[in-house]
Amino acid sequence: MSESTTRRQDRRSVSTGTRWEAIAGYARAVRVGNRVLVSGTTASGPDGTVGVGDPAAQTRFVLDRIERALVELGASLHDVVRTRIFVRRIEDWEAVARVHGERFGEIRPANTLVQAQLVGDDLLVEIEAEAEIP
Repeated sequence: MSESTTRRQDRRSVSTGTRWEAIAGYARAVRVGNRVLVSGTTASGPDGTVGVGDPAAQTRFVLDRIERALVELGASLHDVVRTRIFVRRIEDWEAVARVHGERFGEIRPANTLVQAQLVGDDLLVEIEAEAEIP
């Protein structure tokens, strides 16, 4: 990831360099003050989708990517207060929820999980996160 500069001095952002960020004009994560917002994150790797057909593997990849973005902006998973999970197939909810529980079981952020049509046929899960740094 690389940090980019913006007009506001209290605003920092990071990018993972995915083509989607460039096409749609967004950052992987943005920090303003003590708040960090992480964009919807999928298992899109440089060579295509990671963990094709495996919602748990995709969730692990996504949460690792989210954690790296948080750390780069001075936060951690322990600072996460909200996650939003979008799954392509509702039957994948439990596999995705179990991985979320592995990472957030003691942190317990507010959470929403919904079924959604995701961009990319192989993408099974997309996750957003919000963090508040003490």
